[in-house]
Amino acid sequence: MLNYVITFFILAVLAAVFGFGGLAADFAGIAKFLAGIFVLLFVASLIYRLITGRTVDPSR
Repeated sequence: MLNYVITFFILAVLAAVFGFGGLAADFAGIAKFLAGIFVLLFVASLIYRLITGRTVDPSR
């Protein structure tokens, strides 16, 4: 998910450089939204680990 945030940020910068202000604002808004979701999920995983004392096993 962090890769998507970085991708949309780069697209926003490129769109701004080439003069597409509206498109740059849209890309920046998407990047901001995804960054918020990333932080929310990160904090939730930290709280889960503190409460249970174990990590999430992605292979299950």
